[in-house]
Formats: sequence, C-alpha cells, structure tokens
Amino acid sequence: MTDPHARPPYIPVAEMTAAQRAAHDAIVAGPRGSVPGPLRVWLVNPPLAEAAQRLGAYCRYGSHLPPRLSELAILITGAFWRSGFEWVEHLPIALRAGVDPAAAEAIRTGATPDLAAEDEAALLAFAQELLRTRRVSDATYAHAVAALGREAVVDLVGILGYYTLISLTINAFEVPLQDGAADPFPEP
Repeated sequence: MTDPHARPPYIPVAEMTAAQRAAHDAIVAGPRGSVPGPLRVWLVNPPLAEAAQRLGAYCRYGSHLPPRLSELAILITGAFWRSGFEWVEHLPIALRAGVDPAAAEAIRTGATPDLAAEDEAALLAFAQELLRTRRVSDATYAHAVAALGREAVVDLVGILGYYTLISLTINAFEVPLQDGAADPFPEP
C-alpha cells in the first residue's frame, strides 16, 4: 500500500480507484501518450486530473502560438517558478521547436536573452511583466497584440497560467527530475 503522506503522492496503477484509472487511461490515450510527473500527482483527484490535462493538451498542442513560441512561454514560466522537472522536460522540446539555446540559457539564469525575432521579444516582455508584476502595461499589451495577435495573447495567458499550475504542483509535491538529470535551479 502506498504511503498516504509521501511526496509526490504517486499512486501505483494497481492501487488506483476506477475513477483514477479512467483519468490515467484518458491521459495516456491523448497526445502525451504517458502520465508525466505532475499529472501523476493530479491522479489523486481524478476530476482535477481530467480537467487540467484537457487544458494542458490545448495549451501545448492546440493554441494559436506556434510551438517555438509556446515552448518559449513554458521555459519562461518554468524558470520563473524554478521548476526543475518542467525545465528538464521542456528544454529539449523548445530547442527542437527553434528556441535559441543561448536565449534559453539566459532565461534559465535570469539574464535578459537577446531575442532578434519580434514575436519572441513581445512574448518575453509580456510573460515576464505579467509573472513579475501580476499586471501588463498598455504598451506591453499593445506590443504583444501587434506581434502575436489577440487570440495568441489570450492563449499565451492560458499557457502561463497552466504551466504555473504545473510548476506549483512540481514544487509543492517535490516531483523528482527524470533519472540522472541535473537540477537546473540548484539552491544557492
């Protein structure tokens, strides 16, 4: 039997309730094909797991942002929350999608990346301002809408919010990094 006080509270498939198993199987059947760390935590509460994974599938695979920009937003969020699991999972995806490795490293370390593409610069300014100040100025908003489009800006806020939920789950439940991965945000 699983320790009910363990972090993360992963439930072995053999010990899942019918509702937990249904949520698990729905996630596996979706575009992810597996139930990664934070989603495994959510299986403790199947209605949350089902709702959150549907939102996540949209944010990751169906938004108005191309993968290069959605992955950039995910990296920005993961770095803001110092969410090692999220960073380790999404860095290779972001690099394959076209995010510049030097820009990713600058984001990881808290430096300002040199982003030549206008859409990337607008996304970075919007995301960092929203995460840091909990608001977006009129100028930053207008720049983002001009560079990305209104629908993409709405999706950007959804991505930032969803990956904040992911990052908070990772941090609260101490979701471990994948085997052998180095912590990208070691404590000072």
